[in-house]
Amino acid sequence: MTEAEPLQQIGRTYVRFRGRKLSYFSGCDYFRLASHPKVLQAVWSGARRFGLNVAASRLTSGNHALYARLERRLARFFGADDALLVSSGYLTNLVVAQALAGQFSHALLDERAHPSLADAAHFLECPVLRFRHRDSDSVASSVTRCGPGARLLLLTDGMFSHNGTAAPLAEYLKVLPRDAVILVDDAHGAGVLGRSGRGSLEHAGVNRHRFIQTLSLSKAFGAFGGAVLGTAKLRRKITDRSAMFAGCTPLPLPLANAALQSVELLSRDDDFRRRLERNLRFLKDALREAGLPVGSAPGPIIALAPGSERAAARLKRTMLSGGIYPPFIKYPGGPAEGCFRFVISSEHTRRQLENLIRALATAATGFTAR
Repeated sequence: MTEAEPLQQIGRTYVRFRGRKLSYFSGCDYFRLASHPKVLQAVWSGARRFGLNVAASRLTSGNHALYARLERRLARFFGADDALLVSSGYLTNLVVAQALAGQFSHALLDERAHPSLADAAHFLECPVLRFRHRDSDSVASSVTRCGPGARLLLLTDGMFSHNGTAAPLAEYLKVLPRDAVILVDDAHGAGVLGRSGRGSLEHAGVNRHRFIQTLSLSKAFGAFGGAVLGTAKLRRKITDRSAMFAGCTPLPLPLANAALQSVELLSRDDDFRRRLERNLRFLKDALREAGLPVGSAPGPIIALAPGSERAAARLKRTMLSGGIYPPFIKYPGGPAEGCFRFVISSEHTRRQLENLIRALATAATGFTAR
């Protein structure tokens, strides 16, 4: 991957790129809470009240009371027994794997899982079998390969960031042994999927009994850091066995205060999710009417792959002339040749959406959904 050109975000739905102000349909700030006035105020007030950071591990002298407040609020929001904050979303899966090392005979990994899950699998101290993307039949075949009596951990994204599809968690439960556990990286699904925003578990209609849910606070919540949602027993295992958790300085206190405010906003106001759903439905309906290949993924992401470099260049020019930043990316989990990944937020205006529709209808002939 090559380093992208710098972007300066302006307001909540624009960026400055090469001296121009352009509509921005990218990133993962689905509700634009990173620039919400109340969240920004929480950062400033947190810095004044608490300082920048604790400069120590939580297992020594850095266990600030604010972390416990945020953990209790996250556990309540997601309906989990317990929550544990981690320094970043990427680290959540790693600390879980370190805590569970040696507990399973095999790990089953979605072939297009986020790199953090692939990295985490190395810490489990067991063979890792990759299964076909979002394919419960492939999972069933992997279970058979592992043999009777296998102790299994399945690792998958909850909502896949490259195109907004969701893992078929209920189908996985049907083909896995009753004692198998599923580790769900819900960095992108948390706050977005489900009737109340509890993520991919709520979307799939499954209870938490056989699941460990990890999440990032830098996506829907617009802050930073990560959290592990599970049992009090899992929390103790992480604090006892994870060198990464023990050795990391925890989340900066102003950002923990901001995340707490974000959770409160999404807990109290369903209008964020209603606006997001309304924007996504309007865009998808219009693109389908224009003959574009739009799938039925539940997430607010539309991924279109060009048939050629020439087609990609044509769409980039059309978008730039229409005042839209062209979000062409090459990223793990997506197509190797790259694709246009459009992320819809609750804060995009109808005019911005209509401009995007015109640009795609004009220049995206021959594109395929990814």
